[in-house]
Amino acid sequence: MSLGKKILLLLKDEISEIEYKRYISQLSYDLESSKSDLAIFNAPNPLIANWAKTRYAKKIAHLFEVETNVQTDVQIKLKKESSETIKDVLVAKPVQQKANKISLLNPSYTFANFVVGSSNQFSYTAAVSVAESPAKGYNPLFIYGGVGLGKTHLLQAIGNVIQENGGSVIYTTIEQFLNDFTRHMRNQTMDRFKEKYRKCDILIIDDIQFLSGKKQTQEEFFHTFNDLHAQSSQIVLAADKHPKQIAGLEERLQSRFEWGLVADIQPPELETKIAIIKKKCELDRVALSNEIINYIATIISNNAREIEGILTKLHAHATLMNQEITLEFTKNVLKEQIREKRDSITIEHIMTIIAKELNIKPSEIRSKSRSRNIVYARRISIYLCRTLTPNSMPTLAQYFGMKDHTAVSHTMKKISQMLKEDENFRLKVEELSNKISLDDNSK
Repeated sequence: MSLGKKILLLLKDEISEIEYKRYISQLSYDLESSKSDLAIFNAPNPLIANWAKTRYAKKIAHLFEVETNVQTDVQIKLKKESSETIKDVLVAKPVQQKANKISLLNPSYTFANFVVGSSNQFSYTAAVSVAESPAKGYNPLFIYGGVGLGKTHLLQAIGNVIQENGGSVIYTTIEQFLNDFTRHMRNQTMDRFKEKYRKCDILIIDDIQFLSGKKQTQEEFFHTFNDLHAQSSQIVLAADKHPKQIAGLEERLQSRFEWGLVADIQPPELETKIAIIKKKCELDRVALSNEIINYIATIISNNAREIEGILTKLHAHATLMNQEITLEFTKNVLKEQIREKRDSITIEHIMTIIAKELNIKPSEIRSKSRSRNIVYARRISIYLCRTLTPNSMPTLAQYFGMKDHTAVSHTMKKISQMLKEDENFRLKVEELSNKISLDDNSK
């Protein structure tokens, strides 16, 4: 057994079986190219290469060092690498487009200006893979997630790459598809409809959830899907939920939507919000200090689209009032965004939000466990219950099963010290505080 294969088997014991089978088992160790301080693995496609590189390269390198006592550089490459790799796809090459297909794509939606974080990395990597090799591995590609998380950006980025590389692209919403279908049915021109939607290299449809309950349109889309798939045209779909959760969707369509790859986009974590704001500032040429950027990241909801509105509002106010954008100015302009509802906030509401955000049960937070993540959640809970509600220290001591109010006082001092010393911790506490204050269910 080669050293590389042995290392992958060691990794198998440290990750889930699903991830091992889906990604790691498909890596092959390049024995000829590897050296004592260099380990090269080959992946069958860009998705697996990028995923393994991002998630496991450091861990694999550590296992090599443990096994050989030599610091090893781990590289994960495509089996058949050419000059065009996943990086080349990020900026589409200008190629003459086919004149017979016009798509309403926004050229500003590119992979290069899409901010990648742990919440969207899988969908991003899948989208790049499809853009690089349409209809080769993931057909259809189905991306789902909440409003304003970047689904449309990824869909159009795929379309822009393929279109600029000479492919014929149809990008539309399911509403437009429905309107086209109805109009052509009424005008008895279905041949034109089929020519448009079934004779393209890639069909990209957004908001597919609105196909729900529309039986006649579902019938037509079923045949459109089958024709495109049979002729090896790429299909990319997006919705606000997983195919299985779309009510009123025929089982045969639901099944086809899951033929390829279903990838989700989760709400951005704090670090990704900060990165998105910085990218937007760069694109919109808005100069903001890190202090202001961090502040905005803590007050916005999980809808990343809200950032654009905030930056526009700040820039407009600063221009009209001829003022510099300071933190105080920002807070004043965005006061509606941070409207407080503290009179109606309860301990139970705070616990629900914190438990959801930190992935810990409320009962665990109130338990006697000394596990690091539970102690972390408990401290934040006590601090926010004390600062966001009128409850006294004795009341909080009783709720959290503490000896007396002095234990609460000690926790408050500990948190106050951590807030001064740890910038990341302070931002997390501020983010949770604003989520609690802005949540519509706090009443």
